[in-house]
Amino acid sequence: MAYGSNGAATLRSKQAASAVPELSGGWPLLGHLGEFQRNPVSMLARGSRELGDLYRFRLGPQKFVLFAGPDAHTAYFKAPDDQLDAKSVYQFTVPIFGRGVAYDVSPELMSEQIGFLFPALRESAMERFARIMFEESNLFADSLDEEGELDLPVAMNQLTVNIASRCFLGEEVRNEVDAGFAEAYHDLQNGINTLGFFLPRLPIPAHRKRDRARRKVTDIFSRIMRERRRSGAQSHDFMQTLMQARYKDGRALTDEEVTGILLSALFAGQHTSAVLATWTGLELFRATAHLERVREEVRSAYGEGGAMSFAGLKQQPQLENAVRECERLHPPLILLIRKVLRPLQYRDRLVPAGTLAMVSPAVSHRLPEVFADPERFLPDRFAGPDSEEKQHQYALIGFGGGRHRCMGKHFAIMQIKAIWTVLSERFDFSLDSAFPGPNYGSWVTGPRTPCRIRYRRRSQASVFR
Repeated sequence: MAYGSNGAATLRSKQAASAVPELSGGWPLLGHLGEFQRNPVSMLARGSRELGDLYRFRLGPQKFVLFAGPDAHTAYFKAPDDQLDAKSVYQFTVPIFGRGVAYDVSPELMSEQIGFLFPALRESAMERFARIMFEESNLFADSLDEEGELDLPVAMNQLTVNIASRCFLGEEVRNEVDAGFAEAYHDLQNGINTLGFFLPRLPIPAHRKRDRARRKVTDIFSRIMRERRRSGAQSHDFMQTLMQARYKDGRALTDEEVTGILLSALFAGQHTSAVLATWTGLELFRATAHLERVREEVRSAYGEGGAMSFAGLKQQPQLENAVRECERLHPPLILLIRKVLRPLQYRDRLVPAGTLAMVSPAVSHRLPEVFADPERFLPDRFAGPDSEEKQHQYALIGFGGGRHRCMGKHFAIMQIKAIWTVLSERFDFSLDSAFPGPNYGSWVTGPRTPCRIRYRRRSQASVFR
């Protein structure tokens, strides 16, 4: 395979390459927009069945190419940033994260900014995060009645905001959750919408609320940073790490940069974690045999009167396999998109500059040649040395791949395991209606709402103190 390297051989190869085949069913002017709006995953899966692992389609005037399957993913994820560019695609995030951070800077500077956070994700930090996850999950469980009803996506969003704000942003922000931060963060989340993808500065109501929320979050974070500097307080969180960080040239980060990087980290982890936690719960509720194995695993890991720990969570493969199977079946991000800046060759096909190139975890994770019986929830496919994901580096891409793989993947999986370790041990759950389908109207794809479940507190004593 050639991935766009320079030289005479590559030039001859490009000249011999043929055009990418086009998906059938497009309309003049609109292209495949109508079918895509109805069900994007169904449309993309149709193209994969008809045309294989590389094909093109149009959404209005914009040309797209889908790379589907592990081999195509290799070409996609190994392409350099000056060939496949994320910055030009994700400009809709700039009003949320702010100027001078994330997709408003060069890939090199963005990598340096993200790199500041790696020390805050060391194993010693994970041990502290596990305690916080346990405490917050128990606080949530304690707030529930003996039996009742929950809108599960709302509950998971609330719980993961509490966990993430405390782990990443510090106790001060966690204490502000009920005093304005949660509402502002919710308005920032709603600022990510389909219209905003194309016109992020359009003055629609959702964008005006987004901009007000961004100013409020900036005020909250700036006030906390001023107080930390005044008092000399040293906290173990992302905010403190960024306050003490220095660029390669020795410059400290501004408060605006700290705020933007914190928001980008929070968005990268919290919203997707909330959605994946929701899907994990829904699948476990109907896979009762696997749920019982999860509960037995909890009792084995913690015994009587124990407390959740990082070491204990690592001894829960039954639950981890369920989370990873939900990552496969219900990836929160159904599309990852880059802009082709230089022509990209894959096998004997040439993707021209100006095209938007995408991969779809929702399509590739259900390819029968990659995953056996792909429509079924089978957590054991990830068990042992023959785990199906190990057949290829890019078989499972729910957290991205290559240089841009999500740095918070292990935190996200641990958080979901912590939540369902506590909740499945303390409650029995059941769906109020049929298993919900995906809501493709949201950038992060959760179940259609409302998604109500019933719960009843279990009579047996808890294994946790």
